[in-house]
Amino acid sequence: MPPRPAQSRVYCRRLAGLLVLDPNGDQVGRVHDVIVTLRLGHEPPRVLGLAVEVQRRSIFVPIGRVTGVESGAVVLSSARLSWRRFQQRPNETRVLGELLDRRVTFIPNSDEAVGEEVTVVDAAIEPIRGGDWVLDQVAVRTGRGRRGEVRTVSWDEVTGFSLPEEGQGAANLLAAFEKLRPADLATLLHDLSGKRRAEVAAALDDERLADVLEELPEDEQVELLGGLAEERAADVLEAMGPDDAADLLGELPAEDAERLLRLMDPGEAAGVRRLLLYADDTAGGIMTSEPVVLAPSATVAEALARIREPELTPALAAQIYVVRPPCETPTGRYLGLAHFQRLLREPPSTLVGGVIDVDITSLRPETPLAEVTRHLASYNLVAAPVLDASGRLVGVVTVDDVLDHLLPADWREQQLDADADVGTAPGGLTPPPAGGVAPGDRGEVGASRPATP
Repeated sequence: MPPRPAQSRVYCRRLAGLLVLDPNGDQVGRVHDVIVTLRLGHEPPRVLGLAVEVQRRSIFVPIGRVTGVESGAVVLSSARLSWRRFQQRPNETRVLGELLDRRVTFIPNSDEAVGEEVTVVDAAIEPIRGGDWVLDQVAVRTGRGRRGEVRTVSWDEVTGFSLPEEGQGAANLLAAFEKLRPADLATLLHDLSGKRRAEVAAALDDERLADVLEELPEDEQVELLGGLAEERAADVLEAMGPDDAADLLGELPAEDAERLLRLMDPGEAAGVRRLLLYADDTAGGIMTSEPVVLAPSATVAEALARIREPELTPALAAQIYVVRPPCETPTGRYLGLAHFQRLLREPPSTLVGGVIDVDITSLRPETPLAEVTRHLASYNLVAAPVLDASGRLVGVVTVDDVLDHLLPADWREQQLDADADVGTAPGGLTPPPAGGVAPGDRGEVGASRPATP
């Protein structure tokens, strides 16, 4: 067989997170992983398709639908796809999720060659005749440190891919998905084995892990937090929003929660303890204790600078809460709130005390969830202040807090595990018609699941 052109080869780490486009250029989703099936002997693995992240879940796209990788995107030949959630089968292997970081043995094709233990850092796939793709090369690093030499070798020069994942790290998996949003990384974690999930969690920094935990179902939050050393778990709780930390601690046994609270910074722990005093279905139980709070002597320029902080959610950045000092919750006497749209209309030197809205009715911590919902809907609000009996601001309820508690308790898990067809597809694509799925396949319209050789 004549040699194939080098430009047809694609490295899997390059694919991670790339946009997937239909023939019209509309976005379908982003590449989550490359799915292959290992074969006997030295035969290179056959590429079955791509796991593509669509609306926070993975779907399967057969590799035959891929026409190429152009301008940083994977282009498909057809918009007719299955929108069923991808479920990995026993004979299938995720390249990014399972092969990267694997310790294998490199044996050069030489009579005098001696095997050398190496670490897999990437893998290359390319098309062959008949429209199939194979994984024919792997990039490996010699030694155990990150400074070892990296070389690209043929698949048949490496052995050990059929062994269990013992000793695999998570560094390359994290590097491949470092630009994912927390919700998307949470979906990735949800799809991994418990062991692999713990490895990735251990490798994430505190802030990143805190963001991801907030997007996971409660049982997986508890599992991951329980797998950390207590001091690290306390640091992660400090990095979470107080309301999310309180929700997570509320799922733990009382003695475990108290032990973690004692390890937290006293100031951070105090805010979480206050939230734990309120019932879950009240304003106090769903509020956050860290809104944007300023004294009336602050300027509009200062207020706009505060709401530009990237860690703020849109709902929290929509309003400034003006109080008498102190400005940490529980604050001094609450005066009113300033909408960001009003701030944009005022000169930067204007004092926020002169542009506050005093007509918005506040909530009390014991206000029931149903009344909180009606309050936000009646006044078209994205957030509302919560005051104690002394007129001090103790927190803010946002619309996303309300939605989180109105949905079923396991809504995050349902979102991650949903296996039914979605009603509409992203990018204007048309979901498959009812009854158009052949038994035993993944529901791909016009293309059945490729058989394993």
